[in-house]
Amino acid sequence: MDRNEKIPVVAVVGPTASGKSRLAVEIALRLNGEIISADSMQIYKGMNIGTAKPTEQEMRGVPHHLIDFADLSRPFSVADYVSLASQCITELHLRGKLPILAGGTGLYVRSLLQNIQFTETDRDEKLREELARKAEREGPEVLVEELKSFDPESAERIHPHNIGRLIRAIEIYRTTGVTMTEQLERSKQAPSPYDSCLIGLDFKDRQMLYDRINLRVDLMMKEGLLREAKEVLSRPDSQTALQAIGYKELLPYLNDRCTLEEAVERIKQESRRYAKRQLTWFRRDANINWIIIDETMDFDLVAQQAMQIISRKGWFDE
Repeated sequence: MDRNEKIPVVAVVGPTASGKSRLAVEIALRLNGEIISADSMQIYKGMNIGTAKPTEQEMRGVPHHLIDFADLSRPFSVADYVSLASQCITELHLRGKLPILAGGTGLYVRSLLQNIQFTETDRDEKLREELARKAEREGPEVLVEELKSFDPESAERIHPHNIGRLIRAIEIYRTTGVTMTEQLERSKQAPSPYDSCLIGLDFKDRQMLYDRINLRVDLMMKEGLLREAKEVLSRPDSQTALQAIGYKELLPYLNDRCTLEEAVERIKQESRRYAKRQLTWFRRDANINWIIIDETMDFDLVAQQAMQIISRKGWFDE
């Protein structure tokens, strides 16, 4: 491939428990690829079961990148992800490997593939601590309301429980006078260096997805999620874990404020809600090629459809 041509990148996206990791591995095996995670929680060490990190067996010998490398105490931004993932893609391409993104963090995928440029903004640690204390005392809604007053688009876009992102949006405006929304618009002006093929997984019957989510949570509990949550939440730097589904819902049980059954049901409920938000996000992207799974489709048929979508790019034509 000519150096001036765009780098081919496959991205497998969709809601939690839809089978993204398995499909990405299958594509990698067939097309000499390696996988770059696009999951904002799988980057952290120690959070294995709750974030559904692929096991060695599930990886099937395919190298995975940007998984299990960051400390919980380390701040990690979208800009950090784009920087590291861009380096990964370049290195894989130079080695003749097909880079394959796999994950459900839509902001990571979009920011990377659209080559959004992040300007360096000084961190105001005093302000961040002040806002964090405010959210702890009065609830995250107080941050949402403040953000709405000068950047309603970001207030709508950022989930109200993502306190770190809310704080960052307020911090950017207070330190630069420019809203996060305006920064994002400015950052989209550079062309992307990637020729991307996006494959999305969804289900014809939403209940089929919800059943998969419920089953996954049950399996996580059998694999030791409660023990892992207890270890992670007992750490002084557990604030990051409290943003992850599967950990914060177990905290009331660990503090004797609910039964284990109630806590597990809450994990399932929050996971289903998260899946709905992921689908809402990804459906706004007209570039995604959707594979709609129903009860008659086995994995081989899903993989076959994915390969047909990729083949239309013409990357591997003689």
